[in-house]
Amino acid sequence: MAKTFRIGIIGCGGIANGKHMPALKNQKNVEMVAFCDIVKERASEAAEKFGTPDAKVYDNYKELLNDSSIDIVHVCTPNDSHADISIASMEADKHVMCEKPMAKTAADARRMVEAAKRTGKKLTIGYQNRFRSDSQYLKRLCEDGELGDIYYAKAHAIRRRAVPTWGVFLDEEKQGGGPLIDIGTHALDLTLWMMDNYKPKAVLGTAFHKLSQKKDAANAWGSWDPEKFTVEDSAFGMITMQNGSTIVLESSWAINMLQTGEAKTTLCGTEGGADMQDGLRINGEKHSKLFMNEIQLDAKGVDFYDGKKASPADLEMRLWLEAVEQDKEPVVTPEQACVVSEILEAIYESSKTGKAVYFE
Repeated sequence: MAKTFRIGIIGCGGIANGKHMPALKNQKNVEMVAFCDIVKERASEAAEKFGTPDAKVYDNYKELLNDSSIDIVHVCTPNDSHADISIASMEADKHVMCEKPMAKTAADARRMVEAAKRTGKKLTIGYQNRFRSDSQYLKRLCEDGELGDIYYAKAHAIRRRAVPTWGVFLDEEKQGGGPLIDIGTHALDLTLWMMDNYKPKAVLGTAFHKLSQKKDAANAWGSWDPEKFTVEDSAFGMITMQNGSTIVLESSWAINMLQTGEAKTTLCGTEGGADMQDGLRINGEKHSKLFMNEIQLDAKGVDFYDGKKASPADLEMRLWLEAVEQDKEPVVTPEQACVVSEILEAIYESSKTGKAVYFE
């Protein structure tokens, strides 16, 4: 890529420091020239570590958007502000990568899709698990039809005891929910992408608050405060699609289950199946015998992996920048991400009402 992109970062917290800014720094055609955070010190620290020598620092994102030289904005803020900031950025003539989930509500997600169409700017959502080597390989198998018609799937996002106790993760008002919208969103996105099916028919779901009120609980990041734990600790949904296929989504931050795993999918098709529970495994039947193959992804042999260590985030950023420069559709389209948000919201609604939610 010949063009050098001038990028602004809005929200300089954990996900920006853990994924966006390091991955952008690894790209050759990027200059991070502006940083914004409501805590200005965080923006200053990010600018010093990742920015150009003359990078600007803000505590109001609207001031950042006034800089007409910025080509792309990365939105890395709490869920409740994703839509407003992304829409304002596109209206300010910036392309946008917004961190997942697309928005706190499905209505906000739809507003973002409309804004992308209206402004003609690129919009993508940070579902980096699509860019893992196992995900890329499995997607190719699905596209080649090796699993046949995928009619049943499971989307896995299970932690036994790993509740994030920092930031606003436990704040339902800011986030819109807990593990379902935080990590369940990755598993659902991955599963829908593999199936290439974005037409839900009905959703039945349940969200639980069973372990959230335990005091002095075992937890990867230290015990949580039950009084601040306002989101669910686990949630589950069954999604039927218009073509009759079915997806079961499971998500938890805290549950008494030994089989754990995040951003994984299990696929069952007419010609074969696949799962990510113990590496990438493909199963099926050949010459009247059953088989199971374990795919080796740690050596050369596929065109998207050359044996060198490269993070999914690096590939995500490279393909995002290519989409902008070459004016092509990003790997994660806003329309796809919007369906994920609509299904997640339907699971929450179903849990509250005790009834299934039907799509038109």
